[in-house]
Amino acid sequence: MEGVMIRGPVAMAVAVRTPEGDITCHRERLGGVLTGPLRRVPLVRGILVLFETLALGFRALTWSAAVAAGETREDGSARPMRTADWSMLFITMSIAIGIFFGGPVAVTWWLDHFLPVPVVLAIEGLLRLALLLLYITGIGRTQGVQRVFQYHGAEHMTIAAFEDGRDLTVPAIRRYPKAHPRCGTSFLLTVALVSIVVFALAGAEPLWWRLSSRILLVPVVAGVAYEAIRFAGFHHDWPVIRWLFAGNIALQRLTTRPPEDEQIQVAITALEQVLQEEARIAREA
Repeated sequence: MEGVMIRGPVAMAVAVRTPEGDITCHRERLGGVLTGPLRRVPLVRGILVLFETLALGFRALTWSAAVAAGETREDGSARPMRTADWSMLFITMSIAIGIFFGGPVAVTWWLDHFLPVPVVLAIEGLLRLALLLLYITGIGRTQGVQRVFQYHGAEHMTIAAFEDGRDLTVPAIRRYPKAHPRCGTSFLLTVALVSIVVFALAGAEPLWWRLSSRILLVPVVAGVAYEAIRFAGFHHDWPVIRWLFAGNIALQRLTTRPPEDEQIQVAITALEQVLQEEARIAREA
């Protein structure tokens, strides 16, 4: 909320704009499984990234909401998560997973009596993709989410300028596009496409397996999708890669908006904070 989170190799930082107009920051060192040897194992690292995204994202969201509500502690930290908060998160995630992965199965399984199973599975996958696009389009119409999408664009532009060796100033960053090949939006679209293939290979009978496999195979889908995104990010200059992943860039037209200068300044602060934390950790090592 009103901010940007950026993750480095061993640290993360969040910068948000306070109701008073100032920029406040939170940064921390990452450890354990998030930076351990499993992070370098193909396919496994994609599963870790999925859970890391949920954990760090929700932690950053909780802190930014506390800043917006003026409920941070004296040291700037947010209040601890309460049981009710964790319960609400679990319920929300369960409903989202049920709708996105199980919903298309419930809608299409009866078509087995009229169409070949491969065709039904393809329809199921396309319906899942349509749900994703409708959801992003729908929430993007709300004013609050539009501001989130502006910060999303500011994050992409700032990272692109940094990767290009440019100065981290608003005029320099303005020259860069708001789409980025390694965006999390690209990951979502790739998950939807990879799931069509993975779920088709899992089989369709019986119905209980078709439903449960959509949940059980989420880590497999995430692992494959992450490897695809990672490879494309490192070889984005290949024409065939740009062609294959053109849909990912196009989807970011829905999830990014041109940012204001003040929002770019927040993204710059987040990046500078994580770079400082990374440098501090390197000195200690």
